[in-house]
Amino acid sequence: MLISSCLLSILLCMIFSFISTNGIHLILVNNCNESLWPGILGGAGHQTLEDGGFQLSKGEEVVINVPDKWSGRVWSRQGCSFNENGKGSCGTGDCSGLLHCQGMAGSPPATVVEMTFGTSTSPLHFYDVSLVDGFNLPISMKPVGGGIGCGVASCEVDLNICCPSALEVKIGGKVVGCKSACLAMQSAKYCCTGEYANPKTCKPTLFAHLFKAICPKAYSYAFDDSSSLNKCRASRYVITFCPPQ
Repeated sequence: MLISSCLLSILLCMIFSFISTNGIHLILVNNCNESLWPGILGGAGHQTLEDGGFQLSKGEEVVINVPDKWSGRVWSRQGCSFNENGKGSCGTGDCSGLLHCQGMAGSPPATVVEMTFGTSTSPLHFYDVSLVDGFNLPISMKPVGGGIGCGVASCEVDLNICCPSALEVKIGGKVVGCKSACLAMQSAKYCCTGEYANPKTCKPTLFAHLFKAICPKAYSYAFDDSSSLNKCRASRYVITFCPPQ
């Protein structure tokens, strides 16, 4: 009887081990003092998970199953209102007025978490927090386990408090977002496009330096790879909106 129990325990461990390594779990946590509406967009050739968006109440968390080698982005929308058909609008991060973004990107400014969970040439997971599309609220992404070298991608400070006036986005007199220099200036130099679409000619602007000083673990401009891109290989990652400092 003891032998049978041991064999059963081993079998269960093998089953749970297989389940935990078959795909990835994203755990989205709302630590903000308000309801949020996370948006999800799959990269080119990748499916959009959870129909692209849903409501996440204050203090709530949700677990999303992600297929291996999935690539995409997650951001948060604030101040949303939708009717029974899932149509409406959001104060920040809006995706064409839809509750379920269904392949639509969020309108900047919005803090974005980008991730690629392995490729055809590498089993590693790559992830970052980007301010290239501006900022609307603090976000972090960190692995659960994963071993040595797995970093935390984050912008944990509310940049809206120290946003330069030229970059502010206000609703009802309140600053709800901070534009990127690209969005504010609308020029190739600030957007790293055209002749500036490479690391040699695209350099951080004064605004990018400001963002980097406050959020050193986040992308401040398009080619800010060395200090912002994280590599890991875990089975679970936690994305926290308004992470505790």
